[in-house]
Amino acid sequence: MRALVTGSAGGIGSAIVARLRGEGFEVRELDLASGFDVGDSEAWEHIGSVELACLNAGVLTGGDDLATLTDAQYRRALAVNVDGVVFGVRRLDRVMPKGSAIVVTASLAGLTPIPDDPIYGLTKHAVVGFVRSVAPQLERRGIRIQAVCPGWADTGLMTDEFKLELRGRGFRLLRPEDVAEGVWAAYRSEGTGEAWVVQPGREPLLYEFKGVPGPR
Repeated sequence: MRALVTGSAGGIGSAIVARLRGEGFEVRELDLASGFDVGDSEAWEHIGSVELACLNAGVLTGGDDLATLTDAQYRRALAVNVDGVVFGVRRLDRVMPKGSAIVVTASLAGLTPIPDDPIYGLTKHAVVGFVRSVAPQLERRGIRIQAVCPGWADTGLMTDEFKLELRGRGFRLLRPEDVAEGVWAAYRSEGTGEAWVVQPGREPLLYEFKGVPGPR
């Protein structure tokens, strides 16, 4: 079985790679550190077929003040967090065999407000909405797609100062291995278009979308 993992050099990406290899997958690692930019649509055109794709690459803007947000911070967050998923799914839809699966690392920030980084919240809400919306057409072609929504994890994505601040506010940080377990649970599920929540001290949990009121 073949798999690919984007953002594979980071803490969560490395944990996903290790988890998949432990399950017998041959894993291709894709990361900016090794020259692969997920936000480059042309780069995706050179990616071949796999049975499992974990679209995990993600970045924070590093700030909560919209007034000081730079164009570069904004564009980079969109490129990695949104374009990297859309371009990846578009390419994989063309080359993956029936019975394959895509698991996207979203975030609890895609389900709840995140005042610490509103642009990150914007991108992760977009990812969750995209996964749920594109799932039916992928399913018709025999491909499942899932989102994993972890809370804050202890990785290099955050500064040490921010980690200390979160702990001071009572947040327990996930281990990268916890998120990898959530990815595996989402992959093993028979559903599609789902969101799996990963929180400290809990097993990965299928999130229930309550829907909106219908017409009277």
